[in-house]
Amino acid sequence: MLATTLSFTGVNVIVHFLGSAMPAAQSSFIRFLWGWVFVAPAIVQIARSRFPARVWALFGLRGFLQATAVLLWFYAMARIPIADVTAIGYLNPIVVTIGGALLLGEGFAWRRGLAVGVAILGALIILRPGIREVAPGHLAQLCAAFFFGIAYLVMKRLTTLAPASVVVAMMTVMVTLYLAPFALAVWKPMTLAEVAWLGATAAFATLGHYCMTRAFAAAPVAVTQPVAFLQLVWAAVAGALFFGERIDPWVIFGGALIIGAISYMTWREAQLKRRATPSVPETKV
Repeated sequence: MLATTLSFTGVNVIVHFLGSAMPAAQSSFIRFLWGWVFVAPAIVQIARSRFPARVWALFGLRGFLQATAVLLWFYAMARIPIADVTAIGYLNPIVVTIGGALLLGEGFAWRRGLAVGVAILGALIILRPGIREVAPGHLAQLCAAFFFGIAYLVMKRLTTLAPASVVVAMMTVMVTLYLAPFALAVWKPMTLAEVAWLGATAAFATLGHYCMTRAFAAAPVAVTQPVAFLQLVWAAVAGALFFGERIDPWVIFGGALIIGAISYMTWREAQLKRRATPSVPETKV
């Protein structure tokens, strides 16, 4: 999980370094085009698969939601401090929790509602509307967190209908196709170095997802989730060292509240599942 946080911080630093000179649609398109290299074996598997129409519809919906979120994220990352983007991004699981209750009929006990309230308070501390300027990049990242969360819910459904490798590959394919017309509409000449840097973001992102998968296989999410907070620490340090961005203690505090709320919800879910799962002797009876 530590390697996961460092890998995703690498993605953030590179995109922030490239800045706004390249349109967000173009840079995100190139990043996902590079992703085809990493999912090529699964794309071959997709070509041989025969999915029902409703599964293809879900692939398309997930791709649209993910593409919208990625576009907004690239826009935000190029314009506001890395720590701000990272801290606001922690709201994704909160969107998933609310969406799961509203759209999937999942429970919403008072403890979960309290955790959501704490996370929203953390977001308000980060943004501090009326005290600091809320830039378009902040609003873009808030919208990105919403679309990432809804895309996760669709992905959750897809994992019951298709292999995980196919779900990831189809996400890469669909996002690339959705972003293509927007990228072509604002296309600007770019250097080989910029293309290579975007390739590095694809490599770091793939490594991050791989490490996260290994972490989840090695330990319960309740154990690995708090480590995710380190990504905010790395983001703040990287922003200060590489870009001269002031470390905002309020952003760190707000991010800590959000990740604390998420960790509590994760721990609570693990406790409830443990109670619901019968012991070995009971299963034999």
